[in-house]
Amino acid sequence: MTTLPNLLTWLRVLAIPLLVSLFYLPLPIALINFAATVLFVAAAITDWFDGWLARKLGQTSPFGAFLDPVADKLLVCAALVMLVELQRVEAVVALIIIGREITISSLREWMAQIGARASVAVHSIGKFKTAAQMVAIPMLLYDAKLFDRIDCRLIGTWLLYIAAALTVASMIYYLRRAWPFLRDAI
Repeated sequence: MTTLPNLLTWLRVLAIPLLVSLFYLPLPIALINFAATVLFVAAAITDWFDGWLARKLGQTSPFGAFLDPVADKLLVCAALVMLVELQRVEAVVALIIIGREITISSLREWMAQIGARASVAVHSIGKFKTAAQMVAIPMLLYDAKLFDRIDCRLIGTWLLYIAAALTVASMIYYLRRAWPFLRDAI
């Protein structure tokens, strides 16, 4: 069943190839940066809005619960890969963030299969990590001074370093929570 929240999530997925393709257009880089920033921010807003709508309209679904985090992770990973290619983000920082996303998503899937998903439920440290990277990425996409004063690349870089540190901390937290189950499985 197609619902408005799921449609918004699908739009976020469709935004990914648009975001990537922007950087291959023969346009001035400032225009591309601006368009990519607007697209990323719009997609990020739909992430909040689709969840709110699903709860408000009573349209939550197992498929929506699956697709929403996948769309988020794909969007962030695509943006990070583009930022590495544009030499605005160090590859090791992107690898830390992307590696954690794959690891924790896989861990949650496995924990759900053994009936222990609650052990690795979303924690505030993961939310802080997400907030830092969702502010950092558009700043790095924009890559210019905002209002001729705010150095978006500098602030975005520092926020992404903070996100990477929180990424490591959150991964340690989730792995510690899962350790009793992992230890028994090894």
